[in-house]
Amino acid sequence: MGQVKPDSSSSPDHYATPVVKVPVVLGVMSQCPDAIVCESVFDETLQQVGDKVDLSLTFIGSVNASEPDFGVTCKHGRTECRGNVQELCAIKYTATSTWWEFVQCQNQYGRYKVGEPEIALECAQRVNIDWENSGVGDCVGLDASGTALEGVGLLLESVLQTTAMGIKNSCTIVINEKPVCIRDETWKNCEGGHEPEDFVRQINEEYAKLNGEEVL
Repeated sequence: MGQVKPDSSSSPDHYATPVVKVPVVLGVMSQCPDAIVCESVFDETLQQVGDKVDLSLTFIGSVNASEPDFGVTCKHGRTECRGNVQELCAIKYTATSTWWEFVQCQNQYGRYKVGEPEIALECAQRVNIDWENSGVGDCVGLDASGTALEGVGLLLESVLQTTAMGIKNSCTIVINEKPVCIRDETWKNCEGGHEPEDFVRQINEEYAKLNGEEVL
């Protein structure tokens, strides 16, 4: 990996300027096996460049006004909708390091357990989310059902955003607004590679561009 140095044309107060983090979006479905693989690879990536990344998840689904609880149809069923809501509420109300641990915890139980209320509550406890007082529980539903009004609204917003971004496959990795890789049974359209070190390199390159640095 190349060394990063400040651009020689930077102003003297270069280091006083707030850094710009690289926006990274993972387009996923919470019970999708490809999403779990993708999130595992990205966990290794974040261990190296997490401080340079503004990470978010966006969820794939279909708006369905006749769906009674979620208003959205999720490919892997209603439990996946619950999982999506649980993760979106954790994203809204906790720090990135906390909600990311929450996602990883759910994944460790296996894809069919993601979204189960008891797993969400167990993982919240494991990563020190105060379910009742942090806002997460009210957002999801204190019973972790995923059917509380706020969480359902977040799911609808996320599905609409995913559609607007043109994301159709879980998992799609978007770095600085550019789709760079898809995991869909196999890795596809990954011009820059699909290993953790490949994503580290791409994030470092985008970070340098965003902050007026150049990579040697």
